[in-house]
Amino acid sequence: MRKLFFIFVTVIGFLQIPMQSINAQSMKKEEVPQNISAFPLGKENTGFKQYFTGESWLAPLTGNKDLNVPMSNVTFEPGCRNNWHSHTGGQILIAVGGVGYYQERGKAARRLLPGDVVEIAPDIEHWHGAAPDSWFSHLAIGCNPQTNKNIWLEQVDDQQYAEATKDNGGTGLSATDPELDAIFGNFTKEVQQYGNLDTKTRLMVTLASNIASQAQTEYRMMLESALNAGITPIEIKEILYQAVAYAGMAKVMDFVGITNEALLAHGVRLPLEGQAVVSAETRFDKGLALQKSIFGERIDQMHKNAPENQKHIQRYLSANCFGDYQTRGGLDVKTRELLTFSILVSLGGCESQVKGHIQGNVNVGNNKDTLLAVVTQLLPYIGYPRTLNAIACLNEVIPEK
Repeated sequence: MRKLFFIFVTVIGFLQIPMQSINAQSMKKEEVPQNISAFPLGKENTGFKQYFTGESWLAPLTGNKDLNVPMSNVTFEPGCRNNWHSHTGGQILIAVGGVGYYQERGKAARRLLPGDVVEIAPDIEHWHGAAPDSWFSHLAIGCNPQTNKNIWLEQVDDQQYAEATKDNGGTGLSATDPELDAIFGNFTKEVQQYGNLDTKTRLMVTLASNIASQAQTEYRMMLESALNAGITPIEIKEILYQAVAYAGMAKVMDFVGITNEALLAHGVRLPLEGQAVVSAETRFDKGLALQKSIFGERIDQMHKNAPENQKHIQRYLSANCFGDYQTRGGLDVKTRELLTFSILVSLGGCESQVKGHIQGNVNVGNNKDTLLAVVTQLLPYIGYPRTLNAIACLNEVIPEK
């Protein structure tokens, strides 16, 4: 039940434009991602095709035989894996892109992310390959190459593969706390029926709220839903960057890592195209101009009336909060104000800033109905006290008629 919203938006995403993590068997050859990692994709792995379930690509990286370090980049389409096999001289794998799995005979499978290293002793029977929903690349380094031979064995059948790659080994909330899972799942479905927010907006404000609440598990689920629903990697990154100004880097940094992991798993090359539009010389003026376009001439009064020993904070607000972050491309002003509102109500204890940004939202075209729909969407994630505080601020700034 808890994953109803996740499943719903995932289905919506697949009815729209699928990301690169969809089943590669339905993809044309020219759609194979060329940038799953920093290493070349290479050519179709025809020489070892009989030992793989699914399609793979091979790019030899070393050629000097005197060095005796044969190394290749191997790329697997989603669901692809090699047969059970062993190496008489051992092998080292280094994951460099996407999400994969490694399993030794008789042991639990190990999930592999970029940077993970697997040391395989001689004659150990094992297999490795991609996750069911992700491309995967690893470097394969042959040890003791003078005497090392591959011993190929039987296929990893579908049942073995499904068992090895299943999520969390049955330890998720639905397995351990089914009643809580049902209550939360039903309520998240219920709040979606309030208001007129589209799926994309619901996902974006929830991602922003999850960051402010330090809800890493929920963020991971929502991030996959967002990618499948057509929210672009740049838009997702801009949600993160926007959050730094209001939640602080200490709260945001872990979510940058989570996001990068997910984007790499979807075949997205990092870093993304830059979105900055200011320089060290223009950040203050452009930030101040954006502030005034949202909040009006009161910004000049805030700069003028600030005590002398606090004027630097006003300058930081203009140059850093608005100049460095909110002038960036990737999101429009209305969306950024809605995200800021979501972050502030989720942080709690920010009622003064919540009121200011309620007015800012109204000034850029987000009315009370929209803001109330956002608060309602966030209720299951932030709880009733913060929700009621947000509504109190909303009623104070925009009284009911």
